[in-house]
Amino acid sequence: MNKALTRLYFTLIGIFLAAPIAVVAGVSVNAKQSLNFPPQGFSLSWYGAIFTDPGWRAALFASVILALCAAALAVAIALPLAWFLWRRLAPWAQVFQLLGIAPFTLPPVITALGLLTFWAATGFYGQPWTAVISHAIFFVTLPLVTLSLGFSAIDRSLVEAAATMGADDRTIFRTVVLPLIAPYLVSGYAFAFVLSLNEYIVAYMTVGFVMETLPIKIFNALRYGYTPVMASVTILFVAVAATVFGLVARFGDLPKLLGANADDRS
Repeated sequence: MNKALTRLYFTLIGIFLAAPIAVVAGVSVNAKQSLNFPPQGFSLSWYGAIFTDPGWRAALFASVILALCAAALAVAIALPLAWFLWRRLAPWAQVFQLLGIAPFTLPPVITALGLLTFWAATGFYGQPWTAVISHAIFFVTLPLVTLSLGFSAIDRSLVEAAATMGADDRTIFRTVVLPLIAPYLVSGYAFAFVLSLNEYIVAYMTVGFVMETLPIKIFNALRYGYTPVMASVTILFVAVAATVFGLVARFGDLPKLLGANADDRS
């Protein structure tokens, strides 16, 4: 009886969480330009408009390029920091970890206002590359956490053995450490990419008036009336996130990437 109630409970929770996505998906295939559910007719033209309409296509390219570059920069910042924290077992070194986590733990509007003030004061406000740096700073926590988990899972005796055989730090990192942390590196990049693709407020505060990403495009388009393209973009975001996280779960050890150790899973 308890098992049946548990299944019913989680089924209801799943329906509750999936219902908004189902409604948006239905609205995105409306044949008419209306916010109606169930949909009136069926049409996939709104999905095609994402790639054929110049405005939506430009916003899509801007979002993808921003997310790709920001995720790469976030990983480039997090990797040496996680490596340093793993090699230096000192209490003062944890200060750098707190600095890496701080941007993501603060309310997004606070981080966005801080970045806006900084770029305005330096005279670079509105430059597209400032959005890349801002997103990288904002999302550096994700690869930092995954890479820290990866480094903590390494058997230090392997590093000591390589050093005993005469390998320097660069060789040890390239031949021993990097292959072991590769899944964590990829997952950290994937997490940062997906969240950067969907992020609105930091991008809007830094380059919102000179470059439109898809979230900014949706907000700006609302001023001129509703169009099902907005719902189509939403479903596209959900599909990309599900695909990326599904690939991470399929080809990586997802519980381990989330911090579970072998004893917890056995």
